[in-house]
Amino acid sequence: MSEPTRRPPSGAATLRADKTAAISEAVLDELAEQGYGRLSMEAVAKRAGVGKSALYRRWPSKQRMVIAVVSELSVALVEPPDTGSLRGDVLAGLRAVADWLTHPRFSRIMPDLIAEAQRDEELSQALARCIGEPRRARMAGALDRAVERGELPPDLDRELALDLLGGLVYWRVSARGAPLEPGYFERAADMALRALDARPRGA
Repeated sequence: MSEPTRRPPSGAATLRADKTAAISEAVLDELAEQGYGRLSMEAVAKRAGVGKSALYRRWPSKQRMVIAVVSELSVALVEPPDTGSLRGDVLAGLRAVADWLTHPRFSRIMPDLIAEAQRDEELSQALARCIGEPRRARMAGALDRAVERGELPPDLDRELALDLLGGLVYWRVSARGAPLEPGYFERAADMALRALDARPRGA
């Protein structure tokens, strides 16, 4: 005899996916237009067409809401590179960083969040934990595979290598505001490979 279907307790809150999606869109729009410092739960609720209680049922604070929404899309924008070669993976990784930094919303959101994080240690740690570390972990897998294939030395300083790969595009796009002209990724990849002491596969 099959067990009867369990029903949620009477009055239990049900988080509707369509409402969550509307709130997430409102958070991103408010961040892009107003910035983190001026963003309010009231404004997000009004833009999403919900009451503030709908926000607090999902997140206990403004910071938790922002980090959850931004990290979900930020990490999703990075596909783990696995082209079969170190150069191919580095090219894919550089392009993924550029796509993120030039995203119509994130090109406005991330510089503001990074600036706020300089004044807010809790926000800084949350950004690192929920966005920085997952994105770095995906590229780290490509470096580990390159070591296994013999394309990188076993004593590779992985943390420094990740800083180098991410910093190349970040400095050009976010710090300098310089264009990514044709051939930039190939030149950046080749320079990175020389800096990482890369070697031909099987050499």
